Amino acid sequence: MKSPAIFDYPLFALGFRAFFGLAGLSALLLIVLWNAIFKGELTLDNYFANTYWHAHEMLLGYSVAVIAGFLLTAVRNWTGRPTSTGDQLAGLCLLWLYGRIVPFYAGLLPDALIALIDFSFLPALAYQVSKPILQVGQYRNLIFIGLLLLLTLGNGLMHAEVLGLMSGSAWLGIQIVVATIIIMILVIAGRVFPFFTERGLPGTLALRNPVMDALSIGMAALVFGLQLFNISGAVLASTAVLAAVINIARVSGWYVRRIWYVPLLWVLYIGYGWIILGFVLMAFSAYGLVASTLALHAFTVGGIGVLTLGMMARVSLGHTGRALRVSNAMAIGFVLINLAALFRVLLPIALPDWYGILVYASTLAWLAAFSLFVFVYAPILTTARIDGQEG
Repeated sequence: MKSPAIFDYPLFALGFRAFFGLAGLSALLLIVLWNAIFKGELTLDNYFANTYWHAHEMLLGYSVAVIAGFLLTAVRNWTGRPTSTGDQLAGLCLLWLYGRIVPFYAGLLPDALIALIDFSFLPALAYQVSKPILQVGQYRNLIFIGLLLLLTLGNGLMHAEVLGLMSGSAWLGIQIVVATIIIMILVIAGRVFPFFTERGLPGTLALRNPVMDALSIGMAALVFGLQLFNISGAVLASTAVLAAVINIARVSGWYVRRIWYVPLLWVLYIGYGWIILGFVLMAFSAYGLVASTLALHAFTVGGIGVLTLGMMARVSLGHTGRALRVSNAMAIGFVLINLAALFRVLLPIALPDWYGILVYASTLAWLAAFSLFVFVYAPILTTARIDGQEG
C-alpha cells in the first residue's frame, strides 16, 4: 500500500507553484541583504565573497528557481508525462533552499559540504526534467538538459575558486551562467512568444521562422563565446551589433501594435528588448565607451528580471485556470521592474555622478515590483486550480 504524500498541498501540485513562490520571496530577501551589505550596514560571514555571493544568488538562486518552475511545468505539457510533485517536488525545493542558507554557515560547516549542497540542485533538476523527455523520445527538448548542465558547469567553476581548486574561475563561471540563461530565454521565446501573442490577441498570426530562430540563438552564443575568450574590439562589437539586428528582425515577426494593450504581452517584449540592448551595450563596451557592467545588468536586471517576472505572472494564471489578465497592481509591478532596469542600466550613462542614488532607486523599484508579485500571486500559487483540474 502506497503511503500518503506528506506534502499533498496545492503549493506542491506542480513545479511552477512552489518554485515561483520561492523565486518571488528570494528576489525580495536577497536584494534586501545585498543592499545592506553594499552600503556597509550589514556584515555576514559567507562562504562566498560579497560580490560573488550577490551574483551567485541572483543567477543560481533566484533565476534558477524560475527556470525550475518553468521547466517542471512545461515538460509535463510537452510530454504528457508527470513531473515532480508532492514530496518529490518538496525535496527539490528544500535542496534549493539549503543551497541559499548553508553559505552563511561558513566556518561551522566544511566548505566542501556547502559546495556539494548547492552544486547538487541543478543535476537533480536535470535528472527530473530529462526522465519524461526520454520516456517519450522528445530528443529536441534535450537542449534544456544541455543548458542545465552548462549552468552546472558555471556553478562548479565558482565553487572551484572558493575551494582553492582553481584560480580566477569564479568570474568565468558567472559569465557562463549569464550566457546560458540568456540563450535559454532566447530558445524559450521562440516557443512561447508567438503562442502567447496569438492567445492574448485573437485573430493575430505571429510569424514563425525557424531559420531566424537559429540565427538569433547562434549569434548570441557567438557573442558570449567571444567574450569568454576575452576577444574584444571590432570583432566583438560587430558581432554584438549583428546579434542585436538579427534579434530585432526575429521579434518583428511576432510583434503587433496591439500588444501594448495587454500587459502580459508588452512586459515580455520589453524584456526581450533589454536583451537586445545588452548586445548593443556590449558593442559600445568593446571600445570602452561604456562600462561592461552596464551591458551585464541590461542582460540581468533588464532581460532576466523583466522576462522572468512576466513569465511567472503569465504561467501562473494559465496553469491555475484563470483568465489571462493581470490586475492593475501587477501591471504597476511590470512598470516598476522596468524602472529598476532603467535606473540600473541607462540613467548611469547620462548621470554618472548619481550612480549611488540610481542604484538605490533601482533597488527600491525592484523590491516594489516583487512585493506586488508576492502579494498578488501568493493566493494563486497556494490554492487549487479554480477549474478543478490537476496542477
